[in-house]
Amino acid sequence: MTENGLGHSMASEAGPRRWMLPSALLHGLDPDSGQGGRPPRRTARDWVVDTSCFLLAVLLYLATATALLQHPDVPQGFAVADVVLGALSCCTVWLRRRWPVALAVAMVAVGFVSSTAGGAGLVALFTLAVHRPFRYVAWIGGANLALVPLYYWVRPDNDLPYAGSVVFAVLLAVSVIGWGMFVRSKRLLMLSLRERAHRAETEARLRAEQAQRLAREAIAREMHDVLAHRLTLLSVHAGALEFRPDAPREEIVRAAGVIRESAHEALQDLREIIGVLRAGESEDPADERRQPTLAALDALVAECREAGMKVGLDHRVADPAAVPASVGRTAYRIAQETLTNARKHAPGAEVTLTLTGAPGDGLTLTISNPAPTAPPTPVPGSGQGLIGLTERATLTGGRLEHGGTADGGFEVRAWLPWAQSGAAP
Repeated sequence: MTENGLGHSMASEAGPRRWMLPSALLHGLDPDSGQGGRPPRRTARDWVVDTSCFLLAVLLYLATATALLQHPDVPQGFAVADVVLGALSCCTVWLRRRWPVALAVAMVAVGFVSSTAGGAGLVALFTLAVHRPFRYVAWIGGANLALVPLYYWVRPDNDLPYAGSVVFAVLLAVSVIGWGMFVRSKRLLMLSLRERAHRAETEARLRAEQAQRLAREAIAREMHDVLAHRLTLLSVHAGALEFRPDAPREEIVRAAGVIRESAHEALQDLREIIGVLRAGESEDPADERRQPTLAALDALVAECREAGMKVGLDHRVADPAAVPASVGRTAYRIAQETLTNARKHAPGAEVTLTLTGAPGDGLTLTISNPAPTAPPTPVPGSGQGLIGLTERATLTGGRLEHGGTADGGFEVRAWLPWAQSGAAP
């Protein structure tokens, strides 16, 4: 049975079948079972065990008391006192769960002067071994065993020799203590397994929450990368229509077409992302082909040019298809986000995109633009793209740097790892 299965099994036992568990174990499995800081009430099993211990102590008491009262060498007054102490000791068995240490200490002293209290003394030793750590058992049980030779020296048994009486009493006490320690070890094992199961469930829940959080962050980055480009086109051309209502009809028709096409593509991208959310992560290799790679960079530049941007592309990678998919996808996203930022913050400026690299040397992507020639159109949501690009490049093992240039422009430079053929990227 697994740890989680064990935890659920114990939880089910602590529910409908809690009467079958000891109250001490039930309290360990369910600390809230006690009320007001007090130990939990006895279960049905506790009552059965306590009654059995009481009856055992009474049977040993009756057997010892009968022999003691019929013993010709024992004074009648001493025998009566012994019997009374034994009867009181049997009654204290009902208190063994609440005060196991105090009862065991008291029974060591009472058992030395009262032979009829022997049964209650054995029950007290058993209870001490079950409910308290070994250090209590060592001290109290050791004191009890140390008094056995002295007890039979003072009060010898007529039926057994001295050595036989001592050995029998020591073996009986050691057996009772060992039995109690065995019961305690089983309970501690159950509690430790329950704790491990609970800890495993907690760790599994935390891992699931962390995986969910990472998945949400990845989806948020993907949505930002995919939709920012489209929505920026919408914003720029809608702003142009707003500020130039007297523009020629051809320009208005062209801007409206770009707005319609960008809105349509943004909705398509959003549907794909939502589809991934609904269907879960797929291991189908076809899903990788839906993601843009370095081969789609030319189409991205062409789209930006159609939208009115001035983009110069210096593509020096001989075989873009040879670039690993993850590296190419990251390079595409960096180019897409940087072109979007250039369109927002440097309208009218010519953007230069340079791409170089080879297997073993890595892939270098540089996007730069001079100072803008016109004031930018305010677009909400600015300032977060470069942070996401830096994180994306770092996750692939690369790096990304950005900053202003001497002429007042801006430059983004990224390096991504591109391993040799046959080596891990």
